[in-house]
Amino acid sequence: MPGGKSDTRQRVAATSRGTRKSASGPDLPRSKPDRSPWEPVLARCGCGVPAADNHEGRKAIAVDADAKDRNLKRLRRIEGQVRGLQKMVENDRYCADIMIQISSVHEALRAVGRELMRNHLKHCAASAIRAGDDEANAMYDELVDLMYRSGR
Repeated sequence: MPGGKSDTRQRVAATSRGTRKSASGPDLPRSKPDRSPWEPVLARCGCGVPAADNHEGRKAIAVDADAKDRNLKRLRRIEGQVRGLQKMVENDRYCADIMIQISSVHEALRAVGRELMRNHLKHCAASAIRAGDDEANAMYDELVDLMYRSGR
């Protein structure tokens, strides 16, 4: 029966199997989210910090070992704070106390973000901007996007 429940179920099933409805008509294949135009630069940035040795995805041009240690310590502390929040909720703690702890977690995450942004600007962005042309333009776009996202 056209337009009935059965038709709706078929459309929902089709969209959940890897297609999406176009406003103008036919089903379109689902596409992966757009990746940043910035691709990894193979050269180091020249600051003397060793290149990152990560095994997945794009690689940082260089990572300051002290900054990495500070970030890992902060993230472990944040992990503990989040576990504490879970216990507070489980134990029906006062809402305002929970909100204060949530604010602390947000600020701690912002501190990690600032440190990562500093490293990104000092190494990855500087290298791409010095390379010029397409790499620089892609990095400018990425930086604007990062600033927009971190400002929310």
